[in-house]
Amino acid sequence: MKLSIVAIGRAGRGPEADLASDYALRAGRTGRGIGLGPCELIDVETKKPGPGPEGVALLAATTGARLIACDERGKTFSSRAFADLIRDIRDGGERHLAFVIGGADGLDEIVRDAASLTLAFGPQTWPHALARAMLAEQIYRATTLLAGTPYHRD
Repeated sequence: MKLSIVAIGRAGRGPEADLASDYALRAGRTGRGIGLGPCELIDVETKKPGPGPEGVALLAATTGARLIACDERGKTFSSRAFADLIRDIRDGGERHLAFVIGGADGLDEIVRDAASLTLAFGPQTWPHALARAMLAEQIYRATTLLAGTPYHRD
């Protein structure tokens, strides 16, 4: 199952972008043997700002994928539960799972409605560059848990 992190805006060239890229690459490598990956990072830009136009662009960039929306109002998961969620989606026959991150004003309702689940990293608001990196790390951690490697410690 292909994995994507689809976010509004450019990741930039800072350490957060490097970290997200590194974890996405690791997730793809670890997940290859267990039917997960590659894990790609997709930046979506719009001509008009705001949740409405951004939502339309996010949905267009994720056509055919099962969506998980990243939103502060979503559900939180332990790392093991997150890995189990990804495993269950993969085992359910999905071929593409896309995690979407909105712009500065959040996700439009059309994206949240299209998503099968809304995921939160807690009640805090995180910068988009860090959210990408944290999500990529959790996807990597999930692949290591599912592959039985010793990266995660309880």
